Amino acid sequence: MSGLPDVEALRLLVLVGELGSLGRAAAELGITQPSASKRVATLERRLGLALIERTRRGSTLTTDGQAVADRSQRVLDELTALMGDVEAHRSRLNGTLRVAASMTVAEYLAPAWISELCHAHPDLHVGLQVTNSDHVPELLRSGAVEIGFIESPFVPRGLISRTVATDRLIVVVAPAHPWARRRRPLLARELAATALVVRERGSGTRVALERALRRAGAQETRPLLELGSAAAVRGAVIAGTGPAVISELAVRTDIVDGRLVQVSVEGIELRRALRAVWPAGRSLVGPAADLLAVASHRPS
Repeated sequence: MSGLPDVEALRLLVLVGELGSLGRAAAELGITQPSASKRVATLERRLGLALIERTRRGSTLTTDGQAVADRSQRVLDELTALMGDVEAHRSRLNGTLRVAASMTVAEYLAPAWISELCHAHPDLHVGLQVTNSDHVPELLRSGAVEIGFIESPFVPRGLISRTVATDRLIVVVAPAHPWARRRRPLLARELAATALVVRERGSGTRVALERALRRAGAQETRPLLELGSAAAVRGAVIAGTGPAVISELAVRTDIVDGRLVQVSVEGIELRRALRAVWPAGRSLVGPAADLLAVASHRPS
């Protein structure tokens, strides 16, 4: 005997035993009688046993056929239970999505993405964990979330990434700061020599700033004040605490309304990619794949 028997052939055999007719069993499965006869013959060859005895009154199972049918029923029952469990698990996956996002993405981009996703899937529950870019990979590796979004310039080991948006870091000051009246662009070395209001270590914004300064040949900036969110940095700059390098997404309205002034800079590249990340070797399915599609196609 080589290979496993066809599941539908086993189902056909069980029905022949229950209905006493190959023709009625075929009709129950929605196939023709010649097709049913061929399946039975193939099953008999594969098992090396005579399974059905045909008489004028119909079809009956042989002794071997009855033994195979009894065992087949148990196999079919287990398969039915398996598919029920799979469907229940799929329903749970499709009903809940767990996401982790770095601060800037979570505050200024993710709400619109999630809103669009939930509009398409009204029964979906989305849990968004807001953290910094350093912590997102830990949540993914532990299985706490299905998909994450980061701002850092490097893709952490063991993760697959896709760029979903671009962002620009800009220098901002309060209107009363001397830089607000500055006519020539700020140089990278001047920026590095100034105490700034900055995000905490591990944040994508902080990592991107430090990397940009190094690539421009400048020293790492010294913090004036470290804060845990873009909103807190924005508030400190508006209050006159000092300059900051912050995502343009976080301060667009403030610049338009005059609460903050953007200072031009030259000799330093402050654009960065915002990335979706997920564990290598694991495919995105269901709502996680749908969220990636929304984020990839929605303008930032």
